[in-house]
Amino acid sequence: MQRKAFPVLYVTDVRRSVDFYSLLGYAPTYQFPLEGDPHYVGLERGDSSLGIAHSNWPEAQLGITVGAAPRFELFVYVDDVEADVEAFRAAGHPVLQEPATMPWGERQAYVSDPDHNPVALATPV
Repeated sequence: MQRKAFPVLYVTDVRRSVDFYSLLGYAPTYQFPLEGDPHYVGLERGDSSLGIAHSNWPEAQLGITVGAAPRFELFVYVDDVEADVEAFRAAGHPVLQEPATMPWGERQAYVSDPDHNPVALATPV
């Protein structure tokens, strides 16, 4: 039987990253530890899931040091690229690329998450 798979993002400040991804509609569904500052938070957005873990986790558990950003790109479909870009800008997050219509038929922009990873926002045209 196949089960759900999701990425775990290594971040320098778990709460700050949870706040960032909540602007995309991700909501926390699990936190560890249950009380106090989280080391890990599970997020859900429709059928999409993300794990947010402190960047010291892979070194402590696996002996792997997290490298410099960017470490990933997240591509997220949204209802209104322009409105979402303005929401991120108003929240103080850098806009890496203003909204533009792409030749493959999507309106797309890029913002930066708190750890300088690019997040693409797109709406089919």
